[in-house]
Amino acid sequence: MKKECVNFWGYTRWWWAILIVGILCVVAGFFYWLFPIMGYAVASMLFGWLLIMSGVIQLCVSTSLNRPKGWGWWLVGGILNIFVGFMLVRSIVLSELVLPYFFAIIFFFWGLNVLVGAIIARHRKFWWLNLINGILLLIISYFFIESGYLQDAITISLLTSVSFIYWGFSLMIIANDMRPETK
Repeated sequence: MKKECVNFWGYTRWWWAILIVGILCVVAGFFYWLFPIMGYAVASMLFGWLLIMSGVIQLCVSTSLNRPKGWGWWLVGGILNIFVGFMLVRSIVLSELVLPYFFAIIFFFWGLNVLVGAIIARHRKFWWLNLINGILLLIISYFFIESGYLQDAITISLLTSVSFIYWGFSLMIIANDMRPETK
């Protein structure tokens, strides 16, 4: 018997995997912030593999027997993350040219996802925090589009590190929200 979900994300036993991806994103973001000389090559490879891992986890969550309430978002997000992750890992030259645009697509999708989740969960006490989170993710997406247009490496490096730190903390909060309640 399925337990009725009171949040947009639903409950899953895979919450710990989402927590691990969030922690890895925070660590990778701080590492990139402290060592920006590494350049795009290492950053795109590192974040490409994080996106692939995140996409696989999203596919596992969306195809499990006890799928969460918003499993369609998880499925589409997983496919998108895996696609962008493989594009970043496949070709370093290509990823250096289009890295900001890939991140803009990813953060735009996450922003829409969180905004829809906030609107659906209006009856919850702190639904407005998800609304603010979604708006911030859309703003980050816009900044990636603008920095990609200008091809400003310093801005992209700083924005990438801050974005993945922010994304990691968001994933950790979502993982805590997805943890099944114990009796």
